[in-house]
Amino acid sequence: MENIVIHGTYFTSKNVNEVEFHEDHLICIDRSGTITRTLSPVDAEYSQILNDARQAGRLIELKPNQYLLPGFIDLHVHAPQWPQAGLALELPLADWLNHYTFPLEAKFADSHYARRVYQDFVHQLLSHGTTTAMMFGTIHNDANVELARQSVTQGLRAFVGQVVMDNPEQTPDYYRNQSSVSALHATEQFIKEIFELAKKTSSTVVPVITPRFVPSCTDEALTGLGQLAKQYDLPVQSHLSESNWEHGYAIKRFGIHDTAVMDHFHLLTEKSVMAHGTQLTSDDLTTLRQRGTTIAHCPISNVYFGNGVLAVKKLLAYGNSVRLGSDISGGYSPSLYHNIRQAIKSSQMLTDGVDSSLATATRGVKDSRITMANAFYLATVGGAKALQLKVGKIAPGFQADFQIVNGHQPLMKLSIADVFQRLMYQTEQQDIQSVYVAGKRVYERE
Repeated sequence: MENIVIHGTYFTSKNVNEVEFHEDHLICIDRSGTITRTLSPVDAEYSQILNDARQAGRLIELKPNQYLLPGFIDLHVHAPQWPQAGLALELPLADWLNHYTFPLEAKFADSHYARRVYQDFVHQLLSHGTTTAMMFGTIHNDANVELARQSVTQGLRAFVGQVVMDNPEQTPDYYRNQSSVSALHATEQFIKEIFELAKKTSSTVVPVITPRFVPSCTDEALTGLGQLAKQYDLPVQSHLSESNWEHGYAIKRFGIHDTAVMDHFHLLTEKSVMAHGTQLTSDDLTTLRQRGTTIAHCPISNVYFGNGVLAVKKLLAYGNSVRLGSDISGGYSPSLYHNIRQAIKSSQMLTDGVDSSLATATRGVKDSRITMANAFYLATVGGAKALQLKVGKIAPGFQADFQIVNGHQPLMKLSIADVFQRLMYQTEQQDIQSVYVAGKRVYERE
C-alpha cells in the first residue's frame, strides 16, 4: 500500500554519463520511505492509483513548472565553520586555519553556541536540496552530539565526525586534544553516544573516524584511529593533498605522500572519504583505487586553497571513486548546485589552461571537460555509493530522498533535456520548494 504518491516529471542519473527523465509519472512510496514503483501514463494501474491517492489525500501533485530531483549528497562539510563562510578566502590555507578557523572552532566548547549554529546550518543544508551530509565537527564531544541531534530532529541523513588534532607542532594550545590517549578515548565515547542516538531514533546518523589531516595528528593518534575504524567498522574522513603546503608537509615529515601515510595507518578503506586531492600522483591514485577510497571533489574550495584543479574526468576513467563536496567554509556556499557548476567550469579551465602566454596546444590538459550529467551523478548516485546508502536515485528500492524545484518560466520552447540543463545552472535556494527524506517532508519554502 502506497503511503504517498507523487505525480509529475522527474530527473535522475542513469549512470555517470547519462541522465534519464520521465514526464507525467507516478512515484509510489511506502510507509518506510522506500520507492516501491514508478508508473507511466501507459501503465494499466496508472489512472486507478492516481485517483485513489488523490481521493485519500495521499497525492503530491507537482505544478506544470515544478520538477522532482534526488536529494544531494555532500561528502565534505566542516559544520562548525558555517559562521565564517565567505570570509578570508584570500589567505593561504595555513594562515586561514590559524587566524580564522581554529579560533572559531574553539568556540564550540560552548554547547549553547554549538546548538545555535548547528540548528541554523542543518536547516540551510536542507533548504539547498542536500539530504545527506558527511560532516566534520570539532574536538568537543557535546557539540558534536548536538550536531547529530539537530540532524536527527530536522531530518538530515548525517555522518558526523569527532575531529582529532593532537600534534602540538601544528595545532594551537587553545584548540588541541591534550594527548593522543585523551583524543582516542573521546572518539570512542562519541562513537558509543551516536550509536545510541541512532538506535533510539531509527535515524541515519553515523559516527565517522576523523583525523583532521596528517599535519594535525601524531603517529599515536593515527594508529589508534585506524584501530577504531576497524574495530567498529566505521567510515573515515580526512583530507589528502589539499594544497602545496599540506602535500609538502607529509613529504617533509614522513618522506612519503599523505596518501601513503594514511594507508600506513589503515585509514584508507572502502568506507573512507578523503577530500580534495589536487596534488595526487598516479601512485596515489592507484593506492586509493585499490583501497576503494572515495575522493571528495570540492571545486569551489579548491579555487582558493587547492593550488590546482582535480582532473575529475581522468580519475573517473581510471576507475577512481570521485564524488562531490561543498567544503563549508573553504567553499563559501552550502549549495551543491553551485559546486556542480564550479566543477564543470574548473574542468573547462583545466582543458583550456589559464596562461595565455603559452601556446594553445600546450597550456591546457586536453579532454578534461566533464559534463552536467557527470557532475549530477557525483552529487547523487555517486555520493550514495560512497556512503553505501540506497539513496540518490529516483527508482524502485531506493529511499525517497528528493527535492521539488520550481523551474523558471521559459521564454522559448525547451526540450526536456534543456529543462534539466537550465535547472542545474539556474536553481538557487529560493527555487527549492520542498525537500523530503525517506518520504517525509523536512523542508518547505515559506
